Amino acid sequence: MGKNTVIDVKNLSKKYLIGERSRAYKTLRDSITSGLSRFVKNAGLNKNGNRRKEFWALRDVSFEVNQGDVIGIIGHNGAGKSTLLKILSRITEPTEGYADIHGRIGSLLEVGTGFHQELTGRENIYLSGAILGMKKSDIDLKFDEIVAFAGVETFVDTPIKHYSSGMNLRLGFAVAAHLDPEILLVDEVLAVGDLEFQKKCLNKMEDVATEGRTVLFVSHNMGSIKELCRSALVLKNGRIDYQGDVVRAIQHYSQNVMNVGDDEDSDFEKKGWIRLIINGKTEQSQILNTEPFEVSADLSLLFDVDRARFVCLMEDSEGNQVVCNKHFDFEKLEKGLHRLTANFPPLYLKPGVYTLQLKLFGEAKNVSQVKYFSERLLVDITDDTGIFSGKVRATILPPVEWSISSAKVTETV
Repeated sequence: MGKNTVIDVKNLSKKYLIGERSRAYKTLRDSITSGLSRFVKNAGLNKNGNRRKEFWALRDVSFEVNQGDVIGIIGHNGAGKSTLLKILSRITEPTEGYADIHGRIGSLLEVGTGFHQELTGRENIYLSGAILGMKKSDIDLKFDEIVAFAGVETFVDTPIKHYSSGMNLRLGFAVAAHLDPEILLVDEVLAVGDLEFQKKCLNKMEDVATEGRTVLFVSHNMGSIKELCRSALVLKNGRIDYQGDVVRAIQHYSQNVMNVGDDEDSDFEKKGWIRLIINGKTEQSQILNTEPFEVSADLSLLFDVDRARFVCLMEDSEGNQVVCNKHFDFEKLEKGLHRLTANFPPLYLKPGVYTLQLKLFGEAKNVSQVKYFSERLLVDITDDTGIFSGKVRATILPPVEWSISSAKVTETV
């Protein structure tokens, strides 16, 4: 472990027994029956007599995080992202391995995490600060800023149990980010906030990162991951599938998680589309916004399709549709394997991460309507001209030739 390491994770594993649930305390009946329960558990059976199943949410995860690192954690649902953050936050204990953490942690994993529902917003702010080891005078300095960020000035002396989920979320993030944590852990919980609040949170996390503090950010929003993080971990089935540069991590996630795998027979009967390829390469999906590009896809049809219509869609990281192209020239497609190719001109899109999807609509015998939707391919739009530098709101940034000349004003009677 290096001298700048603030998180050291070694062989971390977490096992759950499906169907089991824990109690906060034991009743008298629990105590009386505990002997029998232990006997049943030792036999590997649940109360219904079925053998229990083990589920490893994490398995042999190892990595180090240095002070000031801003790391994205990405992966499909159930990959182990939230479990990892809960272990780092000391909410749950690992089954195997360990996670050494050096520094004060601020975390937002679920709406209202760490809040006492009977206490007011004001009391919960001071309680959270005390748990983090802060002095009352330090919390006093941050209090107004926290309340203003959360937008709960009117309700700050109202018990948390009366807050809406949105108010809980805003206050929870404000507390986690403003009470000077040395390590900030944020889960996908930001997705439940409105767009304006999400942007506000991302800007705050960016401020935290520029101050030399450490951020671990779990999200399915690849645009936010790319904008905020410099490196990323890709989790797959509880294991680290990739670790490194954030753009390469997003590309890896795109190819190995979001797209259909190499087993062509596994999914094509349900979806038709087998794979999407950008510029003839399967290992990357990075293109310049000033250059044309080619999208190709394999399509396997189990029957003849009449009146085939193709649609290509691109959406930005916020789910806004920015490109839509429809093609109607294929009257009939015969059963079998087809290679579809679409050549796009330069799109002049703002640099960022977009998703591309192909759709097929048509008709077939004994089928009311044929609908095949491809998986979404992540496309990293980049720029090497410098024209598109800086933050802009516009989605399309076309090159424009400007000129100016003197003009005479002619008076009319």
